[in-house]
Amino acid sequence: MTKIKVHHYDAFSTKPYKGNPAGVVLNAEHLTEQLMQDIAYQVGFNETAFVQKSNISDLKLRYFTPGQEMNLCGHATIATIYALKTEGALPDKKDYRIETKAGILAIHLEGDESQNINITMQQAAPQFKPYNSSKEALVNALNISEYDLVADLPIVYGSTGLWTLIVPVKTLAAVQKMIPNTATFPEFLTEMPKVSIHPVCFETYDGYADMHGRHFSSPYSGTVEDPVTGTASGVMGAYYAKYVDRETQDVYHFVVEQGQEIGKDGRVIVNLNKTEGNYNVQITGTAVYVQTMEIEVH
Repeated sequence: MTKIKVHHYDAFSTKPYKGNPAGVVLNAEHLTEQLMQDIAYQVGFNETAFVQKSNISDLKLRYFTPGQEMNLCGHATIATIYALKTEGALPDKKDYRIETKAGILAIHLEGDESQNINITMQQAAPQFKPYNSSKEALVNALNISEYDLVADLPIVYGSTGLWTLIVPVKTLAAVQKMIPNTATFPEFLTEMPKVSIHPVCFETYDGYADMHGRHFSSPYSGTVEDPVTGTASGVMGAYYAKYVDRETQDVYHFVVEQGQEIGKDGRVIVNLNKTEGNYNVQITGTAVYVQTMEIEVH
């Protein structure tokens, strides 16, 4: 029996128990894939990140939900970099490179351990694919109606490192009444049965926010709802530039809010630059330490 320390940080918030909780395990080189999966299952957060040494970057991160490994996780990356910086475990510089299964990603820090740290995370190049399955099955699984969808915007699979289904919704009232039947997701997500669903709304709770989101997990992940989602916020920014604004700008700055419906309010800053038809997407956020747990594994 071995005891593993798991540090609980809340990302995209400066207040404990708001934003999105992530488990962070430092010095995880000795852990097998099965042990990492077991730890993530016991922790129970949407993601737990494991820090390992890298031969090609400053560090390597692996991400596990209670049910499966993920290629990338925005909030767990923000939480981990915040943890390493505040613990004095990062070199004294502002720019870092991290190895993930989604590729090598750039990280930029502003601030230090004595003040608020803003962490900017490079996203992968945006990709979109059409959703060709049943709208009726989709809205039924979310407990809304087809009337609640924005008729002139497409429902698409989107990725800036992790695929999700973007569902544009007219009103906050529709977002509030969503009760996801996640077990049915693979039945109609026929093109990508293991992806999450990310409703997007342009009505917001706070006047300074530009977009509001929710994030419903794949049943394969072992969780139901992700409170504040970094990678999906990056996709939201790219979706807006591609489908809503019709590409009339080259530079975009968004504040994305999420988590209000489940008492986990958080904010993600999304910056997007368009050059030669390609989008460069970055997300920015901070985190806060909550507690350290000990998990027993065999």
